[in-house]
Amino acid sequence: MKPTLKQTIISLVLGGALAVSLRAQTPPPPTVLFQNVRIFDGKSAALSEPSNVLVRGNVIEKISAQPIPTDNRGYTLIVNGAGKTLMPGLIDNHVHIFMGASSQMEMLNPNATFERLEARATKEAELMLLRGFTAARDMGGPVFGLKKNIDQGNAVGPRIYPSGAMVSQTSGHGDSRTPDEKSRRFFGKPSKGELLGVNFIADGRDEVLTATRENLRFGAAQIKVMAGGGAASDYDPLDVTQYTLDEMKAAVEASEDWGTYVTVHAYTPRAVRRAVEAGVKCIEHGQMLDEPTVQLLAEKGIWLSLQVLDPAPPTAAAAVREKKQKVVDGTDNAYQWAKKHKVKLAWGTDFLFLPEQNKNQNADLLKLKKWFSNAEILKMATHDNAELLALSGPRNPYPGKLGVVEEGALADLLLVDGDPIADIKLVEDPAKNFTVIMKDGKIFKNLNK
Repeated sequence: MKPTLKQTIISLVLGGALAVSLRAQTPPPPTVLFQNVRIFDGKSAALSEPSNVLVRGNVIEKISAQPIPTDNRGYTLIVNGAGKTLMPGLIDNHVHIFMGASSQMEMLNPNATFERLEARATKEAELMLLRGFTAARDMGGPVFGLKKNIDQGNAVGPRIYPSGAMVSQTSGHGDSRTPDEKSRRFFGKPSKGELLGVNFIADGRDEVLTATRENLRFGAAQIKVMAGGGAASDYDPLDVTQYTLDEMKAAVEASEDWGTYVTVHAYTPRAVRRAVEAGVKCIEHGQMLDEPTVQLLAEKGIWLSLQVLDPAPPTAAAAVREKKQKVVDGTDNAYQWAKKHKVKLAWGTDFLFLPEQNKNQNADLLKLKKWFSNAEILKMATHDNAELLALSGPRNPYPGKLGVVEEGALADLLLVDGDPIADIKLVEDPAKNFTVIMKDGKIFKNLNK
């Protein structure tokens, strides 16, 4: 039976009302238009000519030297750049947000709860973003919950690429037991570090597989394995090699089955060469390498994640101070050889157990001036670090292009009052010189109002 004219009119009116209602419930994505900015795109050695950049939602939609008109699809926030520099958000490739927010004594305190320690980490994550670091690769610690809170908008912080608990052999660099904590295999129970989710103490192929898979189950973007001795630890000498080849291969195989990779803590040629043989894709530290091993990394296309570390504080044990100094002394050779052989280099800070040090995160970049130009430093902390983040493949929690200012890239952006290529010291004072901080298309700081 055909509807009457009256029924048809009513249907059209109601249908139109419903369409208007639906449109009202789904507003267009927010837009931000940066006008009159000069761009450091993450790769170039010079800034662009004055340009305009349109961000729609969380993506850079258009870049043009010509004016970009606003449209009627929604409210557009216009930021007058006044010739300032628009650049990608900074990326710290080696952080420990949870363990960097508290001292070792605070973490070992029997009365310290996970909730209290996580609250400190949550605050530190916010401060990190306000220093201009829009992404960070966390190299060990219980940050899955913090990452989820940030992603859901319940906390403020950078994009976190989590590793989960560090995987360590008994007596390895990640074996954080105190002298009174016995092995859980021999009359003891899981250590406090394991219960907090800081580390797994895993021996043998089966336990390494389980530890790796546990991290992947909870959302690890990459896996961190301890392959050699450490400078800041009391019980593993700097020169020792950790994990047998078969154990290391177990972590690599489990990670590759999930489409991602293993990165290892290692300083010495022997530890690094074993890790390379096992199939790892990145080396953390490497300050004590010899030139042939650095050349091997270049030939294999393996990343070297170097840091310019400081000597141990005077309050540290004598053995720790001695070990740390060997690492500091080897840094220059490592960078010189890495440059010579064109190794894929990443940058990070690796601050640990010294909360007061975190404010130096930006200043730490300036230590690279000994080996690199200002443009090279900025490229390493944006474009290059972003390439390493992308190595996690399908386990990448934030698919999309980071570390660049180009059409189609994710909108993680800084507006800098000045030219950081001409004056790298501008990044040292983010409170003053970063006038806009944007992550994922959302503005978290705006002094240009």
